[in-house]
Amino acid sequence: MGALAGLVVADFSRVLAGPYATMLLGDLGATVIKVESPAGDDTRRWGPPWAGGTSTYYRSVNRNKRGIVLNLSTVEGRAIAHRLIRRADVLIENFRVGGADKLGIGYEQASRLNPGLVYCSISGYGSGSGSLLPAYDLVVQAVSGLVSLTGLDEHHTTKAGIPIADLMAGLHAAIGVLAALHHRATTGLGQHVEVNLLSSMLSGMVNFTGAYAQTGSVGRAMGIAHPSICPYEPYPTADRPLVIAAGNDRQFAALCTALGRPDLATDPRFRGNDQRLSHRPELAELITGLLAGRGADAWAKALGEAGVPCGPINDVAGGVELARQLGLEPVVEVDGVAQVASPWRMHSTPVSYRHAPPHLGADTEDVLRWLSTEEEP
Repeated sequence: MGALAGLVVADFSRVLAGPYATMLLGDLGATVIKVESPAGDDTRRWGPPWAGGTSTYYRSVNRNKRGIVLNLSTVEGRAIAHRLIRRADVLIENFRVGGADKLGIGYEQASRLNPGLVYCSISGYGSGSGSLLPAYDLVVQAVSGLVSLTGLDEHHTTKAGIPIADLMAGLHAAIGVLAALHHRATTGLGQHVEVNLLSSMLSGMVNFTGAYAQTGSVGRAMGIAHPSICPYEPYPTADRPLVIAAGNDRQFAALCTALGRPDLATDPRFRGNDQRLSHRPELAELITGLLAGRGADAWAKALGEAGVPCGPINDVAGGVELARQLGLEPVVEVDGVAQVASPWRMHSTPVSYRHAPPHLGADTEDVLRWLSTEEEP
């Protein structure tokens, strides 16, 4: 049942970055055991919206997991945690740096119990001088520089619409774990994988942080426009905006032809990307005038058929509906709970949807019974 079938992941994480990483591993077939305190994951209380009396936030990142409750401040709770660690292939935690050590499940303690364990720690700012700084996604978006790049201009900046720092760190954590598992397959040894939100965010701002590292150039917010490509932004049509992203001269020529002005592709002002960037306002005025006679959907069809990357600005419902129209099956049902489908299409080892997000402590008895046997989970 998946590429990672047979692997056991002890999930001591909460909120988003860690649970997202462990859900991805679960989608790929791993058995994930989510360990919560008696109070439960914070996101259980992050609503509205609610569905079935549960926060949709929690439900969005906790499928394919078995849920248990352990009080790690007690001797009994730690003993059970240690039994789980001995049976696990992977442990993921995102306590504040040093928190796992105080609870008896830090890397040094866990690796003594299980030398083959891949142990992944997710923090806000790493285990060095920033280890004591508390972090949430919004704060990291701000301090990393992302907020300065997002918004209409430098005076009207905003956070990203999604918790991108947490999601980026979760993806990096999952990739790091998979790399460490490959290493273990050849050596038999686990290792400590560390991921922090700030480094993940700096890595994720690829061309902007790369430009600064290489030239000292500091980017700025430009709305939806691109600092290095033109046209690459939304333009008004007869009804709503249409995003056009012509990333090379061939696509720009196709755009000009589809708009009925093939001559613009050879106009000295627009012949190359550098020239188009230098004359962005003039080009925007021309494109806007040419688009005015038809709506965004009609233009999207016509330009798409011409090979021009484009599309209207949908809301979330529109994005899901587009995926449905394209046959991507964006929503699946897991034990009666609607879930956004996994992004992977694994042709030999397909992803599976085995468990709905667990209620608090739903599988405690089953997991404890398994820990007392040598059976497969």
